Amino acid sequence: MPLKTILVTGAAGTVGGHLRRELAGRYALRLADLREVEGLGPDETFVRADMADMAEVAHAVEGVDAIVHLAAYAVEASWERILPANIVGAYNLFEAARRARVRRIVFASSNHAVGFYRRDRTIDHTVYPRPDGRYGLSKVFGEALASLYADKYGAEVLCIRIGNAEARPLDVRRLSIWISPRDLAQLVRIGLEHPGIRFEIVYGMSDNARAWWDNANAHRLGYRPQDRSEDFAAEILASPARGRADAIAEAHQGGSFTTAEEGGDPFKADPA
Repeated sequence: MPLKTILVTGAAGTVGGHLRRELAGRYALRLADLREVEGLGPDETFVRADMADMAEVAHAVEGVDAIVHLAAYAVEASWERILPANIVGAYNLFEAARRARVRRIVFASSNHAVGFYRRDRTIDHTVYPRPDGRYGLSKVFGEALASLYADKYGAEVLCIRIGNAEARPLDVRRLSIWISPRDLAQLVRIGLEHPGIRFEIVYGMSDNARAWWDNANAHRLGYRPQDRSEDFAAEILASPARGRADAIAEAHQGGSFTTAEEGGDPFKADPA
């Protein structure tokens, strides 16, 4: 049987790179981004797509079996930056998928959709959204859009509120929200393959002892994380703290996004 063709938007980003490596050989990947994706593998193709341009999105979606929607402006920014990339782009993706009769979509949401919950509270997938900025607000919009397209048009959507997808957690906060690339790929595969999904929200985190999230809904769908942030805890806790502590950021799950107006976390070029 030929491999299923999966469109991955935002494929040139950090998370896209992780998923390319983890999903290689399992699917035929159509990689979409404004930036050209280099070093294509034997089962990869590239298509340039500006998510704010419906015609380009429709071209990217045509003929695929499912979609992993990563494309977004991924730090806190002005409304003028967030609107076309994250709001218009998400609408264009879901509407183009509907027109092309592509039902299965994995939507990369974010922990910043609920970033104003306090760290001393454990939350699950049913909590009311509390975005910590314009970026988080755009992810709340994307989740609501997914719900609409699931209920009204029969889309099948898994929304993953991604914590921090990196090879290893970088600081104390990320000990609570980290997800390894292979655990994220497992969640994505569940979103692409699990039968009976209509609209689900899960948290993108590994087996983290310090977690602020109850991820029972992901486990119900078969998620079994393989990696643990606690394996890095001793080294991180022994490292000197960077910068001055911000009382608001330290109290809330969204960290520095709760106070940032531009750029998110100043210690990371591509913050999560």
